Amino acid sequence: MINPRKESSAAKLELANRLFFRLYQCANMLHKTGSRAVEEEGLTTQQWAVLGALSRDQAKGGMSIGDLAKYLMVSRQNLSGLISRMERDGHLAVTPDGRDRRSRLVTMTASGQHVWHVLARPKIQAYYEEILGDFSINDVTHTLHYLLKILENMQRLDADWVNGASGTEATDAETA
Repeated sequence: MINPRKESSAAKLELANRLFFRLYQCANMLHKTGSRAVEEEGLTTQQWAVLGALSRDQAKGGMSIGDLAKYLMVSRQNLSGLISRMERDGHLAVTPDGRDRRSRLVTMTASGQHVWHVLARPKIQAYYEEILGDFSINDVTHTLHYLLKILENMQRLDADWVNGASGTEATDAETA
């Protein structure tokens, strides 16, 4: 006799494999096609993300490198090289944080503001319209909901790993 629970588990595992592979492909295509969308401005998708993060109302006074790394969910090491290049290109300024001398504050320069608001954003909007043109508002809302749910679960797993739990132990209910 076939165990429906085992069969369901195998089907879910196969679907999970497909889902995460598609997420991987989407991330790669976002980098490739998104960078093309803003390449005339000398930007990549990573630089687009930095400028977007710094353009938010919450970041008007700038952000520490640590806070920016947490917000973008990248390592400080990866962000440091990116920030250095953007500073060299005149889009960002890095200054000591007046509230904490050990911390450095990243802000957009006038050039960065111009590149973001005048040059890049219209192209990014056109990119979004091209990619999501056949999505309804409901489609976008549902996709965002499920991606946020996946992201929250990944963050929980990451926190578990950082705190010493592997996060991969199966519970008795899962193995029954």
